[in-house]
Amino acid sequence: MQPRMKAAQITKYSKKIHAQINDIPIPQVNDNEVLVRVKAAAINPLETLIITGSVKLIQHYKFPLTIGNELAGIIVKVGKNVTRFHVGDAIYTRLPLEKIGAIAEYAAVDASAIALMPKNLSYVEAAASALVALTAYQGLYEELKAQPGKTLFIPGGSGSFGQIAVPIAKTMGLKVIVSGNSEWRERTLDIGADQYIDYRTESYVHLLSNVDYVIDTLGPKEFDNELSIIKPGGKLLSLRTGPNKRYGKEGNFPFWKQKLFSIAGAKYDHKAKKQDVEYHFIFVRSDGTQLEKITKIIEEHNIIPPIHPTLFSIDQINEALEIVANRRPKGKVIIEFKEK
Repeated sequence: MQPRMKAAQITKYSKKIHAQINDIPIPQVNDNEVLVRVKAAAINPLETLIITGSVKLIQHYKFPLTIGNELAGIIVKVGKNVTRFHVGDAIYTRLPLEKIGAIAEYAAVDASAIALMPKNLSYVEAAASALVALTAYQGLYEELKAQPGKTLFIPGGSGSFGQIAVPIAKTMGLKVIVSGNSEWRERTLDIGADQYIDYRTESYVHLLSNVDYVIDTLGPKEFDNELSIIKPGGKLLSLRTGPNKRYGKEGNFPFWKQKLFSIAGAKYDHKAKKQDVEYHFIFVRSDGTQLEKITKIIEEHNIIPPIHPTLFSIDQINEALEIVANRRPKGKVIIEFKEK
């Protein structure tokens, strides 16, 4: 009889942010995959978007679906084509978009998506790092093609994303400005930010102008404010506002999807064009090679991601999802898998 495991699953898209714990077979690995015993998995806002079907145009899933996009764990089996990783390796990953499933006791992951865990991080901390780090890396290098000496502003950048984006941006020679709450000021300055704006007492709209790049973590309500501080020829990259024509074209989506993205993003493209600003949207993908480069940055700068103080078991999945969906977690929310 095939060995089984616990997994957090959904059986359909639903406005109710809810998953159920099912007992399912441990996945088989193909020749290019590794089987990972999951030690910790993160819950991101992306989980709520997937559960509600909000991103089904970008990636549609078959059901039942094991949820979860990033994890850290130990390799327990390798496919016959896998030569760079071995049983016993501690790894971390942002799972390939087409085959997620981090919130389970085991996960089969393509070897091209994983990297050895940073030596300065625990499993819990590593599980909180891969997705935001790849988002920052791909955003800065691929979307913005950020140049040394230019200015980057990250509104709402005091949380998990900013804690890795700031050091990566500094290694690229950028001047980095962050806004957030006062509690994160010292930590954000310590990791390299050149200027910190407390959003409760200061308005970045009045303080900043002629910024080269903005990475938006706040969504559509801030779009006009962010546009207003970018210099002509600058770029606005959003993690939240939504896809547009450029995203559809560069992602090689089918023509009908490109058309839908063009319609959905037309308002934002029009506003940006009026200001002579390029609007970009990013939906982060897995990339083990990039993750290896990020590992060096994490180790060199001793970057420790902020973790929500309560660690949850898989049986508490809905409590953890509720915090991410409706509250303000104090760092990444983590499902921890303890030894049986």
